[in-house]
Amino acid sequence: MASTERWIVTGATGFVGGRLASLAPGARVPLSLSPDDWRSRMASLDYRSATVFHLAARVHAHGGDESAWTRDNVEKTAELARAAAAGGARRFVFLSTIKVNGEETRGRPFRAIDEPRPEDAYARSKWAAERELAAIAKASGLEYTVVRSPLVIGPAAPANLAALVRLADSPWPLPFASIANRRTFIARDDLVSLLARCAASPQSAGRTFLAGDPDAVSTPRLLSVVRGALARAPRLFTLPTGLLESAGSMLGQGSRMRRLTRSLEVDCRDVIETLGWAPGRAIDDALREMAFAAKGAR
Repeated sequence: MASTERWIVTGATGFVGGRLASLAPGARVPLSLSPDDWRSRMASLDYRSATVFHLAARVHAHGGDESAWTRDNVEKTAELARAAAAGGARRFVFLSTIKVNGEETRGRPFRAIDEPRPEDAYARSKWAAERELAAIAKASGLEYTVVRSPLVIGPAAPANLAALVRLADSPWPLPFASIANRRTFIARDDLVSLLARCAASPQSAGRTFLAGDPDAVSTPRLLSVVRGALARAPRLFTLPTGLLESAGSMLGQGSRMRRLTRSLEVDCRDVIETLGWAPGRAIDDALREMAFAAKGAR
């Protein structure tokens, strides 16, 4: 692992960033990019020989205006990369999203060499940030690594996963028994270990990796595991996928329903073979831990 004495972590209070920063208590330098004075904060840091982990990002909608996405996810990434390069940072590790590749897979998993097909403002901004980072690194000699992550599982997981746990904890039968999709997730501790490995390994310089657990999960399996952890029976029944998606669209939840019915699978072999990294625990155990934590928090 790279020396933790000179880590600079943006998003250090977030779901993943907080866990990453905790690996170096007393030695990390948290960097907030949310206040109006983020440029002065960025310029005031000592980057000499530091590893910069850039995890801070806008992930939620801001109306129909993409300027906020550009400011927070593209401009701030570029400014931080320039500051890191000028200050003598040893490496820049950028957490991106699998949504750069697209919203779903059909027939085979996503690979890092696939042509990006971002579909929403968040994914477009992260793809633009990746390109800005690559250009700055080429011009300055800054070493960098990009990690595109799928949905991250862990205690107190936010947003969609929190909603899924609430759905699983309902007493109602759920109409997902016949769905045969494949979705890749990653446990938070496994993503953190991968980010640290990217900081340390010479083989990661200049590379883009797709993160994920190689054990892809179907929606029926996911719900059954989570419901089991919550001491509930699976209680799944069958409805045609087309009917589920049509109902979701009619209720204004089309994209959320498609995440339950369709596949988004990642080919993780490149990062496993290149860096010698592997998940540290079974994905079902990570799902159970997430469910236990959510239940205990209520």
